[in-house]
Amino acid sequence: MDAVELAGQEEYRVRAGELARAYEGVRFEEVHRDVVAFLPGAGARVLDVGAGSGRDAAALAGRGYRVVAVEPTDALREVARRLHPEPGIEWVDSALPEVGGVSGPFALVLLSAVWMHLDPGERAVGMARLRELVEPAGRVVITLRHGPPPAGRRMFEVSGDETVALAAEHGLVPVHRGSHPDRMGRAEVSWTVLVFER
Repeated sequence: MDAVELAGQEEYRVRAGELARAYEGVRFEEVHRDVVAFLPGAGARVLDVGAGSGRDAAALAGRGYRVVAVEPTDALREVARRLHPEPGIEWVDSALPEVGGVSGPFALVLLSAVWMHLDPGERAVGMARLRELVEPAGRVVITLRHGPPPAGRRMFEVSGDETVALAAEHGLVPVHRGSHPDRMGRAEVSWTVLVFER
């Protein structure tokens, strides 16, 4: 089993319904407004790692992508399947850093609000795996959460500079770097958005 599946998921399991309602309360286009320009052409294979409530997977399927949605928390994955029964989504029980049971390549790999769950050693393994999963000239989108972690959740400090440097070690070149306040209105939380190209 993958490390993130084993550690720090109890909060997501216990509060799956509540968290899903919060995630679904913000549209994909709002959360990822500076990423839309980097999406591949319709029909491409897309991987959503840490798919949560399925909001992003459903939005991507609605744009004509073939989506593999990876979510390690059973309760969240079941809520997501119920909310988003779109035929263009394949649901997989897996997690970073290994993302076992998933075969690339993908034109786009999306990690929205996931990277901060990995410790530095797991991030190194995870970045190598992302490089394996994305096709040549494909893109990896990583959003980094900044701010105090909620009680009961396993989170670590992450920075844009550290993530860019780690990606460079694996042949992933930054093509976009942005930042924005929290779209769910949490004053203590902010985000960095990174888009890499292989």
